[in-house]
This record gives sequence, C-alpha cells and structure tokens, in this order.
Amino acid sequence: MDYHDPGFGSEGERELQKRYGTEKRANSFYDRQMIDYLNPRMQEYIREQELLFIATSDAKGECDSSFRAGIPGFVRILNEKQLAYPEYRGNGVLASLGNISENPHIGLMFLDFFKATIGLHINGKASIVENEEFLQSDNTPQEIRDDIATEDGKKPERWVMVEVEEAYIHCSKHIPLLTKQDKKIAWGTDDMKLKGGNFFGVASKVNSRKESGDGPT
Repeated sequence: MDYHDPGFGSEGERELQKRYGTEKRANSFYDRQMIDYLNPRMQEYIREQELLFIATSDAKGECDSSFRAGIPGFVRILNEKQLAYPEYRGNGVLASLGNISENPHIGLMFLDFFKATIGLHINGKASIVENEEFLQSDNTPQEIRDDIATEDGKKPERWVMVEVEEAYIHCSKHIPLLTKQDKKIAWGTDDMKLKGGNFFGVASKVNSRKESGDGPT
C-alpha cells in the first residue's frame, strides 16, 4: 500500500498501522475526522462543557495527567486556533504548569457524560498566560475579563492558552451516560475535609514511617 501522509499523527502511529494492517481505517479517520482548528460545532460543544482532562510531559518525556472543571463554558474560545482554560487555586504542586514550562506539547480531552456522550480531542502547544497579560491585551474576550474580575474562589490565578494543531472526535460507543447529582463546590478552598481529606490513607502512612524512622529524610 502506498504511504499516505495526511499531515496528522506520529511516525509511531503510522509504523504500527502498517504492522497491524489498520492503514486504510486510519487514513479514512485522518481524512474525514481530523482538522487543525476548531470548527463552529466544536466551539459550541466546548462552550457547553464543564469537564476537561489534560496530559502533559516534561522535557524528559515523563508524563502527567490531570483534570480541570468549572462552570459550563469555563474553557474560553479565543478564535478557531486558540482556546484558554483557567488555573484555579490548587495544591501548589503545579505539575501540569511545570511540564508546560519545559515542554509545550499538550493533549486535551473533553468528555460529555451528561448529554451527547461524545468526546473531543485537542492536541497542540500550550503557554502560561498571567491575568495581567490578558487584561493588557486588546484582543482578550470580555468573558475572560469577567472571569478575572471574580472575587470568590472561581477567580483564576492564571491561564493556559492552547494553540490548536489537531482536533477530532472521540466516538460515543464506550462513553457512559451519567446523571448529574447536586454537589456544593467549595471553589478555591484549602479545607482538607472539603478537598477529600486523607481518602487514600497516604498521610497517616507517611507520618507513621517518619515516626518509626523508616521515612525519607
């Protein structure tokens, strides 16, 4: 079969497609489902979402996955090639931002569990944008300015802006349809109980090891 270069995917993908005989199927997906911008339907979809999964890696390729959430539409569309999501107050580790500071490549995954049971992949390059930078730019949407002006726990500490390189569907067949229940969100809290406390029992184990002299020094 002739080599097909659709402009998407990695060398590793194509090598395995050839090895496992999935080239025809993959090329059809590249050609029919993958684009390098956010079309109007994708933008509409993002404005309805309140969940986002992100994947980053550092300069050595060590990976980290994480989760972001907010009110529906908390991820802001700047234009068809750019979006931005807020970084709210967290545990202070800054794992994702640390990776982005070394390696801009990022993968985003939106999953709609509550209506369409459809996912949207976005791959691209990320950069860290401070609130002040957005406020000083004439091109910043009013909705981002309003977010920054928020005085409660939903005030972003900063933003991650993503330049879109790939955008494509995640099919519905294995995405469960879930029912949302009421939950009061304690935005920006440092209260350990509200954050889940010691759910996995790690803190008590670490303290026990330190007391016994077996823990790291």
